[in-house]
Amino acid sequence: MKIIILSRSKRIYSTARLLEAGLARGHDVKVVDTLRCYMNIVSHRPLIHYKGEVVEKPDAVIPRIGASVTFYGTAVLRQFEMIGTFPLNESVAISRSRDKLRSLQLLSRRGLGLPVTGFCRSPDDIDDLIKMVGGAPLVIKLLEGTQGIGVVLAETRKAAESVIEAFMGLKANIMVQEYIKEAGGADIRCFVIGSKVVAAMRRQAQPGEFRSNLHRGGTAEVIRITPEERSTAVRAAKVMGLNVAGVDLLRSNHGPVVMEVNSSPGLEGIEAVTGKDIAGMIIGFLETNAAEKKTRTKGTG
Repeated sequence: MKIIILSRSKRIYSTARLLEAGLARGHDVKVVDTLRCYMNIVSHRPLIHYKGEVVEKPDAVIPRIGASVTFYGTAVLRQFEMIGTFPLNESVAISRSRDKLRSLQLLSRRGLGLPVTGFCRSPDDIDDLIKMVGGAPLVIKLLEGTQGIGVVLAETRKAAESVIEAFMGLKANIMVQEYIKEAGGADIRCFVIGSKVVAAMRRQAQPGEFRSNLHRGGTAEVIRITPEERSTAVRAAKVMGLNVAGVDLLRSNHGPVVMEVNSSPGLEGIEAVTGKDIAGMIIGFLETNAAEKKTRTKGTG
């Protein structure tokens, strides 16, 4: 099978592991820099060019599109979908999951557990917004933030008002969420492939920190998740339309709540902690499911 990995660099751990796993299983795998792809958008024979040459249609494409290049990256991925290549995750699903507000609205509509979340535009509504999520302490998030950047814990009402006003003054889009105190600064990363959670780890924030991201010094350990947590993770990935996803959950007093659904989950932390060959499982999923034009959106999203 011919596979293209869309990634900025083959030196990135996740990209390198996918390349290694694909080659080990006998496939023709190539890493292509997303931003060096350019497109000929025509009705009868849409093409993708890379560094001056036409890209021969691969059987499958694995998008490893960073948040900062989502717009261009999903455009390139759509072009692959248009020529009949099977995407590990579809362009529409990636765009859907990257829009934090939209993704929460979709999850809410399907009845999944979520932290109470508020969103407003006018400074005049800040007071009611804070009441809406249960008051301080509360969490304020930039909609464009990633890896814990742009996430603030406001421990008092006054602090919450100041931070929200500051973000609004900068014309930044934010959402406000209830603080799940009982989670104790820990979350659960569930790695979903297809309709199965293949690995899970518990990430714990450093003392004095509430963000559990490993990039921010958090620690991780293998965890045994409950059937409800497993079902929640699989359903969340399905709502987004993702074949592969990292679903982040918090354990609250009213059951698991979904914090985020990641369309390009990193492999380094989960493989190191669990000892599982996640990259090999992803290639295995492609071997079973990749087929020409086998996409729900048919490249029209």
